[in-house]
Amino acid sequence: MPSPGELGFERDIKPLFRAKDRDSMLSFFDLHDHADVSKHADAIIGSLLTGRMPCDGTWPEDQLAKLQQWIDAGKPA
Repeated sequence: MPSPGELGFERDIKPLFRAKDRDSMLSFFDLHDHADVSKHADAIIGSLLTGRMPCDGTWPEDQLAKLQQWIDAGKPA
């Protein structure tokens, strides 16, 4: 469990991925699973930064920053 000032997957990262995002990626990996998102984090952030993901618009800067901060912190659960 992350400390109050630390980002955690369940509380902070999982909610960034909508159900329709998860559904569209489920044949590759599960965006609501910590292990899958951790394993594919570099590809996910890369796709978000280039606009390939999600297909219906870009993420706001604060969400991108939160995901990058979580990655940089070691992808805590």
